[in-house]
Amino acid sequence: MKFDLDAVIIEHDERDSPLARRVLAALAPGIPVEYVADGREAARPRPGTDPFGAGKRRMVLMRRRAPFLMGCPAGSAQFACCGYQVMILASNCPMDCSYCFLQEFVADNPAFQVYSNYSAGFDEIDRMIHAAPARQFRIGTGELADSLAFDTLTALTRDLVPFFAARQTVTLELKTKTDEIHNLLELDPRGRVMVSWTLSPERVWRTCEHRTAPPAARIAAAGKVLEGGYRVAFHFDPIIAYEGAERDYAELIDNLLDVIAPAHIAFFSLGGLRMTPALKSAARRRFPADPMLLGEDILARDGRLRAFTPLRLRLYRILAERFERAGAPVPGYLCMEAPSVHERVFGAAPSNPATIGARLAHGRSTTDAPKDSSQ
Repeated sequence: MKFDLDAVIIEHDERDSPLARRVLAALAPGIPVEYVADGREAARPRPGTDPFGAGKRRMVLMRRRAPFLMGCPAGSAQFACCGYQVMILASNCPMDCSYCFLQEFVADNPAFQVYSNYSAGFDEIDRMIHAAPARQFRIGTGELADSLAFDTLTALTRDLVPFFAARQTVTLELKTKTDEIHNLLELDPRGRVMVSWTLSPERVWRTCEHRTAPPAARIAAAGKVLEGGYRVAFHFDPIIAYEGAERDYAELIDNLLDVIAPAHIAFFSLGGLRMTPALKSAARRRFPADPMLLGEDILARDGRLRAFTPLRLRLYRILAERFERAGAPVPGYLCMEAPSVHERVFGAAPSNPATIGARLAHGRSTTDAPKDSSQ
């Protein structure tokens, strides 16, 4: 286990659940375990100088009272959306990126929550498949929590991968900033599971992405899961505009393509740093010395602070063109940008969300390209 825990808190009614039994069996000695009637109470902020940061070290195993499936919360009619469906298996993250939107989104319940009744989410997926049997869906678990952090403890992937491997019209995307792939390498995804990594240059990683795996370790892990039969994808999000960013992001893509041939990359996404004023205040309060939070930005029409559009466009184009010149076309999309921005970067208007989602879900399988994972 690579992350510190101050305590594990389990709802009384869930103490005999498979998840609770796995966590207790794998838990390091000395970590206190508490039992409560309602995990929602335990998830609330506790007094202290950094309630959000403290919540990351408090794991609460509890039943989820809301649906597990939802549309991506970043989706909006004003953006060129990618048709992403989200399966909420956990909330918050043991890593601590200075720019993370969770600092605002889960500020009122910051404990690291893991939902023990996740099999109900499988039932929701089967009902969705039954309602639209001809549609391809891409479902991710990495929106409100990293998909693989604590997987050595929860072993959720040991249930997730076989479930998706047995279904032909849904693709699971595990999104991560870790190199926690041990459980994955012992499973057969049958082409129905992709692992995607958020990648940032070394400079951003060192200043912003606390307790995450280094970029080189993420890329190396991608090479290993590719050999294990998984598809791989990469998210360059948030792209931060700082002096030297153009050089650093171009070098990052070159480092990636030295390990993973473009023909093996299912897709890439690009997104600029964007923060609501409240998130910016929270981030700067928690990370006052982070220079990446001090850049010039403007309040956009969606209520978020962003880098100037010409600067964002330039960075997007540099990255997109790097993939275009790589020798094999790699599908790409923008996250939380207007269709007009997408058209200026990629030269064509975006498709509707359902079409994009189906294309990304189908993507490339490991059988679509040579078996060698290096160029």
